[in-house]
Amino acid sequence: MKPSPAKPLAGIRVVDFTSMIAGPYCSRLLADCGAEILKIEAPGGDHMRNGRPLRGEHSAYFGHLNCGKKSLVVDLKETEGRDIARRLAAASDIVLENFRPGVMQRLGLGYSALTAVKPDLIYCAVSGFGQSGPRAGQPAYAPVVHAASGFEHTQYSYQDSEKPAKSGIFVADVLAAVYAFGAIQTALIGRLRHGNGQFIDVALMDSMINLLIFECQESQFPGEGRRPLYGPLPARDGFVIVAPVNQRNFEQLADAVGQPGWKSDPRFATPKARTANWDALMEGTGRWTCVRSARSCEDTLMKAGVPCSRYLTMAEAIADPQIAARGTMAEAEDGAGRFMVPNPPFQFADGSVGIGRKVPLLGEHTRDLLEGVLGMEHGEINGLIERAVISGR
Repeated sequence: MKPSPAKPLAGIRVVDFTSMIAGPYCSRLLADCGAEILKIEAPGGDHMRNGRPLRGEHSAYFGHLNCGKKSLVVDLKETEGRDIARRLAAASDIVLENFRPGVMQRLGLGYSALTAVKPDLIYCAVSGFGQSGPRAGQPAYAPVVHAASGFEHTQYSYQDSEKPAKSGIFVADVLAAVYAFGAIQTALIGRLRHGNGQFIDVALMDSMINLLIFECQESQFPGEGRRPLYGPLPARDGFVIVAPVNQRNFEQLADAVGQPGWKSDPRFATPKARTANWDALMEGTGRWTCVRSARSCEDTLMKAGVPCSRYLTMAEAIADPQIAARGTMAEAEDGAGRFMVPNPPFQFADGSVGIGRKVPLLGEHTRDLLEGVLGMEHGEINGLIERAVISGR
């Protein structure tokens, strides 16, 4: 049997102080690439361990974010606990944290303190508004940042609504996690080339500002009229989205819906004219879609070269044959059994990148890591357990 290829980050160790979503998703991507993630949890564990959906006492939400990691419980309020954290950082390559700015410094675990024992350490801090500036110390979860960044107001301005929509998808967390993941890779290359460590400051607010590309520029240089907006068109059994983004797409659409005259219609013949009359174009297209099934609309228009999709539920999307063909979903396992989570959204040709299957129990690796990484003896570990500095198996 051919041996499995080495994962690209094999041999890299990360001390992960993060909880909730942004930090854990970043470290999960690092784990997917082969890094050893030492997830330091408070005695009560990451709050997401109680996040729905629950299967018995096990959270699939937590498992999605934390599969492939190692868990150890260390009480950072205790002097001995902070000493353990410092020693683990000294034996590692990366520290990742998402406390409110200033917390790690007060614990004696900030960048300056840890680089005193590990000069080439890569230290990544993820926070709502960043480590500097007048809002740095303010609490901020993703929905708050969605509102503060202009994202929600932009979405509101694009809708026919009296107020901004409710927020249930934490875009800022995932986006910041991905930016942090990329920044850490860049810092690793910098250390390889130049020998130096790095402090990385990732803000959810900055991440969302970077998401709003057109809106950032349009706010500085307002134009006349609205840009074309893509939205749901009615089908007989649901909705579809149709996106004729260029001249060729438009001409293909006109032929596919039986309206070849649109190609010479002065309202639609040029990109500028279509932008000015976009609502009329979509209304005309909707008259064609509304008497057909959503699947028929998608099949017909995609075959004609027009970008189109049905609006699928999440369950329908992950059951799509395309997802199965690409191996987008993979099997993870926790104390309640097996469940599916997405692989990272990038594939390596040798198959070396993918989720670590096992979701750690709280404190599952405490003893093994203190023995294996720090060389602690059984008696010393037992004493720390008795004093409630650590816990676990």
